[in-house]
Amino acid sequence: MDAFCRLSGLDPLWDWNRTWYTANPDLTQCFQNTVLVWVPCFYLWLLAPFYCLHLYCHDRGRISMSCLCTAKMVLGFLLASFGFVEFFYILLERSQEIQQHMVFLLGPIIRSMTVILALCIIQLERIRGCRSSVFLFLFWVLAVVCSLVPLRAKIQLAMDEGIASDIVRYIAFFSYFTIQLAELFLCCFADLPPEGKNILEKNPCPVKDASFLSKILFWWFTGLVVKGYRSPLEAEDLWTLRDEDTSQKIISELQQEWTAECAKLQRQEKALASGLALGSRLPDQAQLLRKLQKEQSSGFFLLRTLARNFGPYFLTGTLCIIFHDAFMFAIPQVLSLLLSFMRDDDAPLWKGYFYATLMFLLSCLQSLFNHQYMYMCFTVGMRVKTAVMGLVYRKSLVINSSARRTCTVGEIVNLVSADTQKLMDFVVYFNAVWLAPIEIALCLFFLWQHLGPSALAGIATVILIFPLNGFIAKKRSKLQVQMKYMDGRIRLMNEILNGIKILKFYAWEKAFLEQVLGYREKELKALKKSQILYSISIASFNSSSFLIAFAMFGVYVMIDARNVLDAQKVFVSMALINILKTPLSQLPFAISTSIVLQAVVSLRRLGKYLCSEELKTDNVSKAPLTSGRIVVDNGTFSWSAEGPPCLRRINVRVPRGSLVAVVGHVGSGKSSLLSAMLGETEKRNGSVSVKGSVAYVPQQAWIQNATVQDNITFGRDKLKSWYNRVLEACALVPDLDILPAGDATEIGEKGLNLSGGQKQRVSLARAVYRKADVYLLDDPLSAVDAHVGQHIFDKVIGPKGVLRDKTRVLVTHGMSFLPQADLILVLAEGEISESGSYQELLSRNGAFAEFIHTFANTERKESVMQRGNAYFRKMFKQFLNSTYDPEDLGKLTQADIAFTGRVRLEMYKKYFKTIGLALIMPIVFLYAFQQGASLAYNYWLSMWADDPVVNGTQIDTDLKLAVFGALGLAQGIAIFGTTVAISICGIIASRHLHMELLINVLRSPMSFFESTPSGNLLNRFAKDIDAIDCMVPEGLKMMLSYVFKLMEVCIIVLIATPFAAVIILPLSILYACVQSFYVATSCQLRRLEAVSRSPIYTHFNETVQGASVIRAFGEQPRFILQANQRVDFNQTSYFPRFVATRWLAVNLEFVGNGVVLAAAILSVMGKSTLSPGIVGLAVSHSLQVTGILSWIVRAWTDVENNIVSVERVNEYAETAKEADWTIEGSSLPLAWPQNGTIEFQDYGLQYRKGLELALKGITLNVPEREKVGIVGRTGAGKSSLALGIFRILEAAKGKIFVDGVNIADIGLHDLRSRITIIPQDPVLFSGSLRMNLDPFDTYSDEEVWSALELAHLKNFVSNLPDKLGYECSEGGENLSLGQRQLVCLARALLRKTKILVLDEATAAVDLETDMLIQSTIRTQFEDCTVLTIAHRLNTIMDYTRVIVMDRGHISENDSPANLIAQRGQFYRMCREAGLV
Repeated sequence: MDAFCRLSGLDPLWDWNRTWYTANPDLTQCFQNTVLVWVPCFYLWLLAPFYCLHLYCHDRGRISMSCLCTAKMVLGFLLASFGFVEFFYILLERSQEIQQHMVFLLGPIIRSMTVILALCIIQLERIRGCRSSVFLFLFWVLAVVCSLVPLRAKIQLAMDEGIASDIVRYIAFFSYFTIQLAELFLCCFADLPPEGKNILEKNPCPVKDASFLSKILFWWFTGLVVKGYRSPLEAEDLWTLRDEDTSQKIISELQQEWTAECAKLQRQEKALASGLALGSRLPDQAQLLRKLQKEQSSGFFLLRTLARNFGPYFLTGTLCIIFHDAFMFAIPQVLSLLLSFMRDDDAPLWKGYFYATLMFLLSCLQSLFNHQYMYMCFTVGMRVKTAVMGLVYRKSLVINSSARRTCTVGEIVNLVSADTQKLMDFVVYFNAVWLAPIEIALCLFFLWQHLGPSALAGIATVILIFPLNGFIAKKRSKLQVQMKYMDGRIRLMNEILNGIKILKFYAWEKAFLEQVLGYREKELKALKKSQILYSISIASFNSSSFLIAFAMFGVYVMIDARNVLDAQKVFVSMALINILKTPLSQLPFAISTSIVLQAVVSLRRLGKYLCSEELKTDNVSKAPLTSGRIVVDNGTFSWSAEGPPCLRRINVRVPRGSLVAVVGHVGSGKSSLLSAMLGETEKRNGSVSVKGSVAYVPQQAWIQNATVQDNITFGRDKLKSWYNRVLEACALVPDLDILPAGDATEIGEKGLNLSGGQKQRVSLARAVYRKADVYLLDDPLSAVDAHVGQHIFDKVIGPKGVLRDKTRVLVTHGMSFLPQADLILVLAEGEISESGSYQELLSRNGAFAEFIHTFANTERKESVMQRGNAYFRKMFKQFLNSTYDPEDLGKLTQADIAFTGRVRLEMYKKYFKTIGLALIMPIVFLYAFQQGASLAYNYWLSMWADDPVVNGTQIDTDLKLAVFGALGLAQGIAIFGTTVAISICGIIASRHLHMELLINVLRSPMSFFESTPSGNLLNRFAKDIDAIDCMVPEGLKMMLSYVFKLMEVCIIVLIATPFAAVIILPLSILYACVQSFYVATSCQLRRLEAVSRSPIYTHFNETVQGASVIRAFGEQPRFILQANQRVDFNQTSYFPRFVATRWLAVNLEFVGNGVVLAAAILSVMGKSTLSPGIVGLAVSHSLQVTGILSWIVRAWTDVENNIVSVERVNEYAETAKEADWTIEGSSLPLAWPQNGTIEFQDYGLQYRKGLELALKGITLNVPEREKVGIVGRTGAGKSSLALGIFRILEAAKGKIFVDGVNIADIGLHDLRSRITIIPQDPVLFSGSLRMNLDPFDTYSDEEVWSALELAHLKNFVSNLPDKLGYECSEGGENLSLGQRQLVCLARALLRKTKILVLDEATAAVDLETDMLIQSTIRTQFEDCTVLTIAHRLNTIMDYTRVIVMDRGHISENDSPANLIAQRGQFYRMCREAGLV
């Protein structure tokens, strides 16, 4: 190259004396005209083929020619022409000595050819739809940077010699440079979107329109930040998701791969199973081992599938973090050069400025790469979350019942909430696990360079700190039992919320309150231990930089007296130690907080669930033909593959269009038979075929949280005439008249605001509306009144009903319908004991005939009353009619509301008030002390570094080391103190807030639970309490430590260069602006994200509970689509939330890098007055500013975001509460009520103030031991009487006296625990059977057994494996509905109070059980007052008195015989029922 330059009469390529050892540096002419010209060209030509190939593979559509593109082309042609002009100019001017000018000839021509290549690439990009080019941006940056040196040289020359000497050259060069700058500037903007791409989306994400520069600096996000600052963000302000982030796109790709992986796993399983010798059984340990291996491998398969899909993008991020590390390690090297410059008196000043600028540039590049990496990680995390949620949701629609029974609804919801979160954390922190050891090794290598073997002391310290942190991490992961207690607590809360009505009726709130608090105490105990251990590791980590420095410097000065600590050694080592801190902290935490461990556990749990058994498609052979035949051939079925069969030797042939009735005792397998026809059970042998489409009505109606109309049409279009016919046939018209907005009324979660009968009829209407070929009806008439039942049978199911031409299988307890059935199947103990038509069975005189003869007389005369839970309906109607505008009419549940704006100051006050000032003051003092110690030992180091060297040694090194050690130790102790104190304060606050929330919720009246979805409440108890437990104290710890750290840095920089105040002040103002913009937006995004999370869980909950119905109707695709929409809606607020953090960090770190630049440049300017020690101190500390600034804002935002949880938990403190549970000093006798007399005095009741009364002036006297039946049509006020007696609703006027005591004057628990109700819906809680009967442990086992005997459950319970200890599953699902009803009867028998209220409790049981219940009540409650809200009139015909209610009044009140004689309303009812 030198020879080539010499030809053109130029100096050599490189000359150190001209470039470095000089006060006025410059590059040689040869270098300027060759290397600087060729580097950008070489870059473009070398990489262009690969880039073109990339463009060829990724076609995004064609972009039309825009102004931007035209400008680039025009400028490009100008640039190219400059080169050609220069080429020809030289050629003409120097044609004789062309050999001597080769360098000048080659330059322009290479440049022009390269620019033409760039223009071709611009066009190719336009054709392939690339809107912003990284490739060309970097090319223009290189070109401009390489032109800077010649530019400086030209300017210098012009100033020295004047422009006139070679004016053409100068003009050409300056024009050329300006055009290059313009090209670079144009490259900072994005082109138009490809044709036809931008029309579809509403509010698309601006990242698509952003240029490369805008993307790396996150400027595209600024619009949303500004909008959020001006006014609180709403959901409408958020951008739609990018296509590649939507559920549809992610899951469709993942689903195929996962299915293939699952098939692989099953093949492995089969191979293992067949490998075992036939007939041999594995020992239990080996089985357990195989089960564990399966879980492990299923988790691994899941990880592999996720890695295949998201790996490539994740690896791009990994590349960024590697670049970040390279720049990070370059900075201390530059600092070392800067400090050696400070020591060297002869060094020219430009070197100092050069180092200062270089440090600034490196810091900026480090920031950019770091945040690109974080952005990519979070994007992958978000996609993983979408993917896993989608997979779990799809799985929950195909999982079989035995697998479903192994996990509760709560646990499945936990998979999508907690476990997906763990996987997201894993994605973000995974790289830290393998990068940290490399970073540590590099730090130690550089330390060795500075301090020699003494660096080994640092290694030893690291090795000591590591096991300590590892040990603590291990201990803490063992304390993950806290999660177990939390799961238990949430599961219990879920049940409490589902069964709240029972809790209120039985006054059981305290028993369950104690249980929840029991879990809570254990949870907090584990948390406290975990936090104290964590404090030790934080203290050891925060003191680690001191400990390592102390060890290394100590050993360094002790080994040899001639080892001198100067500024360069001290502060470069300190900068390296500060770098070392990050990996040291991340490694133990990533391994332990077991981010990896937790992710592995979560992967296992997810894998186990996603690989669990699915319903076999061959359980039922379905033919799409519309024939409607069902054939079961020698079928044996069980609920699980290993379990005992629930149905044996089943042979059924149902011809098209026939009506088959299935009868049998409670638990004989009637529902199982329908499940077998649906394919919900395991088919052991035989075959089942169902031809035609199926509609199914489950025994317990499954109702969605949607409008009545949506529940009935169930995803189909509304055909008005057919819809109205269905409503009429299912007797829903009168009910819809009562509901406030008719069929547009929103039904609460699980059908809260409908009575049992209404739910059942809506469920039936859904099936009828479907126009299916086969109808499987599981006891749909049990929950409705007899005459409504008759109406439905006649209009829907019977031979003249809407479904007369369809195939119907009806499970029923109603004898009156049997004569009209074409075929009757009698089930006993899982087998068909008899089958045939009604007449055939009677003529056989078997068990069925005997049964019919026993019950025919009692059942023939049936009641009439329209069942209606009048309480709900009226309350509902009045509650809504009074104040809501028509839009809101019929809306019941309140969506989770997002608070807007910044968090109110009161929330902080409330949080700190629960801790108390006595604890807060010492904490602040400890923080100040800790930072003071840190400042002192750093300042001490700088003084030590500036100590003069006498005879090659420094004096008093021992003393200096001792002082240094003492100051560091003081800081370590203070750190431990602050972290422990804050953790304990956090636990005090969270215990208090949880207790308040729990009591507030349990003391709320029933109306509160009807209007608040349980998902919202559970969210408070799970997510929000968890945030208050862990996140708020964590955030406070971080924020306080970094705020004090920042103060320390500012003090140090100001001590060194007071002039820095001029720069620090405007930077602080800029910082405050950026921060306030960010916090406003971020908090609102956090809230919107939290609010959009609840519907996902509610929808999951609903789907899991109604999976069998969704499957039967074949509605899986629609539900999957709904789940996708909800997840996507949640991600629309999650995506901007994490981008906001990146936007903030990039902008802040530039502010921080400004401080670095200021400190360095001011130090260079003050070189003559400043010592190297103080410069080292100032610059090495200013290097930490960027990190500190972003951590402060992050911690501050975390606190703001999580303090929202205090706000949300506190929300229920303001809602209305019930009266006191107990009244202090009440003189109520223990045995009250002794007689059981009830007296109503002009009693009135309303559902809300200002509405008309639901009960009007009721005056009534019920003497002791009287049996009173209460009858009346829907909305007459029957149930309101019961609600009044229990004070579920308070009196609006008048009084109720029980045994002469005004019930309004006593505590609610005193009242409710002394009277008993057998409610309409039997609710059980998970826990032992004994707990369900007697949660307070008030009765002896003998008493419990005798109650069970009287409830006809003794035989059943004594056959159970654990007898009274038998674990009921969630909601008592492992008992049949009839058995649950009997358990409720046993509860009443056990309490044996003087007053018993029966609320239509005879719905879900067969006639025989019903007779048993009635006779038990007659005998056992003979000396009690019994009020029955009658359901079948025959049950109350032998009562002493009947009360007929009508529109809130008592219209008739006498003995049944007298009322019939009076021929009034009661007589008409009896006549309708055929009783007279």
